Amino acid sequence: RIGSLPEAAFPHKTVKSLLFKALQEDKDLQTELANQYEAFQDYLIHDITCEDFADIYAETIAYGMFAARLHDNTLEDFGRQEALELLPKSNPFLRALFTYIASRDLDDRIKWIVDDLANVFQAVDVRKIMENFGSLTGKEDPFLHFYETFLAKYNPTKRQKRGVWYTPEPVVNFIVRAVDEILKTEFNLSMGFADTSKITIDWDTGQKQLTKKGTIAKPVRNAITKKEVHRVQILDPAAGTGTFLAEVIKQITPKVKDITDMWSSYIEKDLIPRLHGFELLMASYAMCHMKLDMVLSELGYVYSRTPPRLGVYLTNSLEEGEPADQTLPFARWLSDEAKQANSVKCAMPIMCIIGNPPYNPSSKNNNPWIAKKMADYKAGVHDRKVNLNDDYMKFIRLAEDYVERNGSGIVAMITNNSFLDGTTQRGMRSHLMSTFDRIDIYNLHGDIRTRQTDSSDQNIFDIRQGVAITIFVKNKKSPNPATVKYLDLTGSRHLKYKALFEYKNLRTSLTKIEPNEPYFFFTPKTFDISAKTFSLDEFFVVKSSGIQTKNDAVAISWSPDERNVILSNFQNLELEEVEKLYPPKAVWNTEQARKDIANGDFEERTILYRPFDKRFTILTKRANGFLGRPRYNVMQHISEGDVSLIVNKKHVGNYFSHIFVADTIAVTGVNYLGNRGQDYVCPLYIAGDGLDEKRRVNFDPNIWAALRTAASNKKYGVPDEVNVFDYIYGILHSPQYRKKFTEVLKIGFPQIPWPSSPKSFWDVAAKGRHLRQLHLMEPKVVGNTNFPFRGKGDAIVEQLHYKNEMVWINEKQYFEHVPESAWNLYVGGYQPAQKWLKDRKGRALTFDDIVHYQKVIKILFDTNLIMNSIEIDV
Repeated sequence: RIGSLPEAAFPHKTVKSLLFKALQEDKDLQTELANQYEAFQDYLIHDITCEDFADIYAETIAYGMFAARLHDNTLEDFGRQEALELLPKSNPFLRALFTYIASRDLDDRIKWIVDDLANVFQAVDVRKIMENFGSLTGKEDPFLHFYETFLAKYNPTKRQKRGVWYTPEPVVNFIVRAVDEILKTEFNLSMGFADTSKITIDWDTGQKQLTKKGTIAKPVRNAITKKEVHRVQILDPAAGTGTFLAEVIKQITPKVKDITDMWSSYIEKDLIPRLHGFELLMASYAMCHMKLDMVLSELGYVYSRTPPRLGVYLTNSLEEGEPADQTLPFARWLSDEAKQANSVKCAMPIMCIIGNPPYNPSSKNNNPWIAKKMADYKAGVHDRKVNLNDDYMKFIRLAEDYVERNGSGIVAMITNNSFLDGTTQRGMRSHLMSTFDRIDIYNLHGDIRTRQTDSSDQNIFDIRQGVAITIFVKNKKSPNPATVKYLDLTGSRHLKYKALFEYKNLRTSLTKIEPNEPYFFFTPKTFDISAKTFSLDEFFVVKSSGIQTKNDAVAISWSPDERNVILSNFQNLELEEVEKLYPPKAVWNTEQARKDIANGDFEERTILYRPFDKRFTILTKRANGFLGRPRYNVMQHISEGDVSLIVNKKHVGNYFSHIFVADTIAVTGVNYLGNRGQDYVCPLYIAGDGLDEKRRVNFDPNIWAALRTAASNKKYGVPDEVNVFDYIYGILHSPQYRKKFTEVLKIGFPQIPWPSSPKSFWDVAAKGRHLRQLHLMEPKVVGNTNFPFRGKGDAIVEQLHYKNEMVWINEKQYFEHVPESAWNLYVGGYQPAQKWLKDRKGRALTFDDIVHYQKVIKILFDTNLIMNSIEIDV
């Protein structure tokens, strides 16, 4: 198996480095390779870098060799020239690229390693590698296994960066069958995907009029002509390894074969012309062509003398189709690829868009065309920051655009489910409702970041965020917004897969929901908030998410001594020595960190890292230095001992506990890193500039004045800022509040109810004060602890387990009398009694550590009692 081969057997890594070096040395761009790089930029991937080009070229060579070897009947020999002859004729792009690879004029700097790679494939019987993975038309995909194993060796971070995840077969089967059924029942196409009916459209031939000098002047007068094309045009805009397109072929096969023996003719005349795929990753593109070629062969397709090329193109779906310049002979094969892809983008009336687009919140697809389209999703949304940058949202917008242009169609995709109820996506949901007649949502959940207790709910992918299948249908012109139906699918992965094979049963289980202004939620929501409230977003004037170090291993220290060593190294060692000790990371640069320290503009600080877990750092002022995001504009206001509220901007899940307090600066993730709504640090005070401005309270003056009025009387007096802080802290810990405001907490910053009376205010504030003092670990409030540490040993934290009120840290040592309520209590997304010890796995607890942990247990036990005693009038 490929996965068992040693690293040395993967010379394509060296291919990449040699190609990159050759391009760098060719500064005048005189070689064929350099010309190809320029052509790639011009025609296919406009923002491709030299290194990325070398990367995809190396992948192309490796996958081309694999494809060729798969078709090789003479296993005793194999080489570059033979590879070219064996490549499938259905992929002229790959064959054209290999013409250069196979040529005698191949650059000597590259030739030897390509030949070495050919020798590797000659030594491997590719068919035996493939035969262990089941049938192409079964439930296992051999190409997937090869692809993922290859990437694991070649570039293990690439798939995650691109947000590309293989779609499980039950999901693909469900989506394809669902669209097929809709075509039959709602579009009156009895053959569904197999339909061969045609329509006439305007077709831009792309022909241009040339001047005598040969430059493009203007379009030919009759460039637009009438063309007959199939009605049911199918597109997977993120084709990957071709899973969805292969499933369409499998669905069509029995329908056609039952009524005719002209299967091969049908494929060439009535299937390939309307089956389209776009793919940006070269590896996936090559594998997709190979898979579809072999699926068709296995299903009985016999090539004609001049077989049509498969309609899968190497292109960025999210870039607008543009006419391709064909004036450069050496780039004709690249130009042809771009031209055919652009014809599909610009002229083909795509009716069915299916697939699994990439999930990538840091998308680089920000070209003007897609940016303009995404602006439609932001219309009417006046939030300070509307983040619709994730690629999957852009692919939904792309699919919607095809349907808008076509006048009707079906979109069926599995995507990240965050757009269903995210507040910043409300414009997106409104726009989708105005375009489509019907929207069916199958929420598959599986977001592990929402869990506060053990749950049987599993994700169908090996990813953290939840997913949903959404089917959008437009078949008529209607002034009414779309009818939205919804279904929750929770449970184990196996049960979800089983349910997805029963499409008709699931469809009848959908229930209608009413997405209403202003949020147009695509999930069932109930808002019964009768109490008058104010938002913490408005109340705290200065706030931000916590510090993001971008490199905790360097920026966060366990002790002042450890921090001082790190600081000394950055100040006194040469850059090469510092880089050996603290290597650069993808988003953290050693040289920039060293410069940040060298300027001397920093503070040595204590920092709250997790609940009840203070550590040590160096607070700098500028971003992308020692700290990636120091948030100095807020942290500068927080001196040691100054109180800050740490609260989530938006909560995910049904159990809110994401509230804590700090008396020092804090990182992001104190409440929980996995929750989509970041936790924000809200200081109680804002520091003055020392001259004209004095230290002041960080409250909106109007809301604070109204609160003081509502809470004041002769018996209790007038509350100060600390009393108000404690009232808020008490409210947010009330189980009654958390239950009542569950849905509101998912929308944005918490809404705090106004006190119904001065008595209510002061009762809640008193309990909030007690909780604040406990969580800041004030000795007079924590009091005595009674959780002795027993057993002889080295106190190294190894395997944790809890039994009979004992917390075992290894086989011999434990804390005793630990209440279950303290062991299981959540603060944010963490259970601190467990989290604090887990973070110290492999470390030996000191005497101070033991005392600290005993206090944490006491605090958690008391917290649970106090919380359950807080009563509010809502």
